[in-house]
Formats: sequence, structure tokens, C-alpha cells
Amino acid sequence: MTHTPGFDEMVEELFVGDAKQLTPLSDYMKQHLPVRIYAPGTVPAYSNYGATLAGYIVQRVSGEPFDDYVENHIFKPLGMTHTTFRQPLPDQLKSTMSKGYELGSQPAKDFEWVEAAPAGSSSATAIDMTHFMIAHLQNGAYEGTQILRPETAELMHSRQFELRPDINGMALGFYEETRNGHRIIGHGGDTQYFHSDLHLLVDNGIGFFISYNSAGKGEISGREAVWHKFLDRYFPYDPPAASSPGTEAQDVREVAGRYIPSRRSEKTILKVLAAFGQLHVSVNPDGTIGASEIKELNGQPKKFREIGPLMFRDINGQDHLAVKRDDAGHFILAGDFPPIVFIKAPWDENGLLSTILIVGSLTVFVLTLLLWPVAALIRRHYGRPLNLERKDRKLRLLVRIVCVLDLVFVLALGGYFAAGLNDIGLLSPRFHYLIRLIQLVGWLGILGTIIVLYNLVQSWRRPQEWLWSKVGNALVAVACVAFVWFVFTWNMLHWSLRY
Repeated sequence: MTHTPGFDEMVEELFVGDAKQLTPLSDYMKQHLPVRIYAPGTVPAYSNYGATLAGYIVQRVSGEPFDDYVENHIFKPLGMTHTTFRQPLPDQLKSTMSKGYELGSQPAKDFEWVEAAPAGSSSATAIDMTHFMIAHLQNGAYEGTQILRPETAELMHSRQFELRPDINGMALGFYEETRNGHRIIGHGGDTQYFHSDLHLLVDNGIGFFISYNSAGKGEISGREAVWHKFLDRYFPYDPPAASSPGTEAQDVREVAGRYIPSRRSEKTILKVLAAFGQLHVSVNPDGTIGASEIKELNGQPKKFREIGPLMFRDINGQDHLAVKRDDAGHFILAGDFPPIVFIKAPWDENGLLSTILIVGSLTVFVLTLLLWPVAALIRRHYGRPLNLERKDRKLRLLVRIVCVLDLVFVLALGGYFAAGLNDIGLLSPRFHYLIRLIQLVGWLGILGTIIVLYNLVQSWRRPQEWLWSKVGNALVAVACVAFVWFVFTWNMLHWSLRY
């Protein structure tokens, strides 16, 4: 409930393509059990599996199917007559269901089928959500019906986990926000096409719910902007002046670097996503820090100035960044969204280094293949035959084949998972054979590195071979070695296909 079980991120069959692919909750829990990548209770990392596990525990302890339990003990007592976790929707609710859109300018999408149902299959109206919020604002009571004991509601609303005492922490099923001088608890909800937020100012008796049926355009969340404008109108606030701790010059240098999200796939084939989804913290000339991924409403990167030991505040607003050193001395960076933090990447998982290596390798492979026929045409034009023995010609051909295999592997694997973003049904064990075929191509390319290295040695032993040809062979060999390092560092040939 605090999203600190330490689970690896799992996405396969989180959504499925249609109702026929849905499985019983107990089967889903057993088939998609993730490994732990953090010790329990140490690192917040939002986990859909963890939320689903909580729902499964309710089902096991109560003896009622999860859908029945929430209807009988929450929705019906609160008069939430247009809310359900059931899939497909009951007939009486189908006519009220909004259409979802990837973009508002595109055609409407089909109903989303959530396999991890307790984590995100609920469909609700805004009116029903007001009943839910009122119950929490009244310590579990709604119109004379008590669904929670007051002490239970207070426990749910109180902080249960914190990375640092001076930043937002986790409650039970809610996370903390701090805005305009108020402590707020809430939760967001995102599927592919629907995006919602719920906020509770418990001490003020105010609840706020907003939901969109598309993500819209741009990098800034519309729901966040509306929420902040609401607070600014009804709770105007000027942040207090902050003094410098006097250690900012040293602190910003230590904090700068690349950070990996705590919510990630560390032990699966999707680990590679962490190579390209890192938070880059840099030092600005004015002594502030910034991250290109954290932006103002105008799209410009926010700037944060240190206001306390390893505590930074947005110079134009209220957002914070805070850093904590764990027991091993590693930096953990936290923002105002406590379910996810960022861990400073070790050198071998630095996203910039990895990007340079893989892009450089693929570029060498492409140029090698493109220049192959070009070189043949040039030799033909000048009447200069390829001065290689037959076995060396075969070796040269095999090197080009290795380049093709490496390119096909990366493009095919990337293409498969990119297609899965548009057709979620592809992310299913039914298509594991495709991944295995792609990995087979990858293994052939990896093993082909031995041929490439052998060719390099032989080329430098051949006195008749041109110097530029030897240099080219050296570049291909370096590219292949870098490619092998990248593939194994980022689990692209991982034996397990659970992801």
C-alpha cells in the first residue's frame, strides 16, 4: 500500500487485447510474480503488481471475489451506482462509458481490458467519486453509513513511509502532496487513454477530482495545471524566502549526473528502457540545478536552488528536489511525487555512455554495409581487383553478415515492443516465439563477433591489404565489442521472457 515492496516492474499482460484473454485474479498473481530488486520498505517504486496483490489479499481474506467485495462493502454503501471493477462493463453502465483517445485528433479507441484488475480496471463517474471523497473527508462516513472506522481512515491518511522527513511521503493507498502551504493526499490513475487525479485537503474538507479521456499534446499535464490553478485561486500562497546552506557549490557538483527511475524493469528483457529513460541533472551557470525532463508550463526546464542540505526548490514555484544518500553512499533523488524516486546510475549504466556506444555501433554497421557496394564500384572503375585470397573473401563476407544480424536484432526487438505500445495484445506469452526468434538472430550476431575479431587479426597480418581496409576492420571490431557489452548490460538476450 506504500509501494515499497521492492518489486521489479512487470508490464506483460497488464492490459490484454480483449475479454477472452482475461484470466482469474489468482492465475494472474501466480503467472506474473516479479522478483524483488529492493529490500522491502526501503525504496518507493510504484507497483501495479503490488496494488493488485493488495486486492488479491482482500479476496483471499474475505472469501469474496474482489469485484463483489468492493461492490458490497464500498460502492453500494456509498451510493456509487455508476462505478465498477467488472470487465466487461455491466449492461446498465455501457451507455454511460466515455470513449478513450490516444490523441483527441485521432479516432476513439476500444474499451481497455486490464488484467491486473485491482490496480486499474475501475470505471466511475465524477459524481460517484465525490461520494468516495466525502467518505474519506468524514473519516469513513457518508450519509450516515460508516464504511471505515475513524481510526482506520486516520491510519490510511497518515504518513507510513518517508525517504526524508522534509519531503512528501506515502500514506496507505494515497501519497502526499504539499502545495500552497497545505498537506494534501491523493492518487493519480492512468491507463493508455484515460488520465485522472484525486486530491484531498483533509484538514479543509475539500476534495478535487479531474479526469481526461486523452493525454492531449505537449509535455505538461493538463490536469496538474488545472489543479494548481484551483489551489492558487482558493488558497493563494507566497513561498517563504529561503536562505542558502552555504554548501551549494559542492552539493550541486555531487548531485549532477544521470539517474534511473526506481520504477523499472531491472531483471527482465525490458531493462534496456532504463538506458533511454534517465533523468539528467545538470548544473546551470547561476549555480542552480535542472533536469531537462522537469519543465515549466512553457516547456522550459525548471531551475532548482539549494535551500537546505541537499534540498532544492524551484526558483519560480514550489516544486522540490531532495537527495538522500543510502547506506552504500548512493544518491537517491526524490521530487514531489513520492511513489517514484531516482537512483544515480553507476558508470556502466550511464544512459549517455550507453547511447553513444549503441548509436556508434549501429552507425558503423550501416556505413560498413553501405560502403561495401560503393567500394566495389570504385575498384571496378579504376580496374583494381580485390586483392584477397578466397578464404579471406569469405571471411570478409561473414563480417558483413554479422553487421546485418546485429542491425536486424536491434531493429526487430525495438520494433516489436514499439508495436506493443499501439497494440497491447502483442505483449502476451502468445508471442514469445517471436521474441525467441529475434533473440536467435541476436545470438548469431553476438557469436559472430568472434569472426569479426579473427578477421581483424588476419587483416593486419595481410601485407597486401590496404591500410584503410585494416582501419575499417578495426572499427567494425570495436563496434561489435561495444554492441556485445550493450546487449548484455541491458538484458536484451535475457533467458526469461517474463516482463
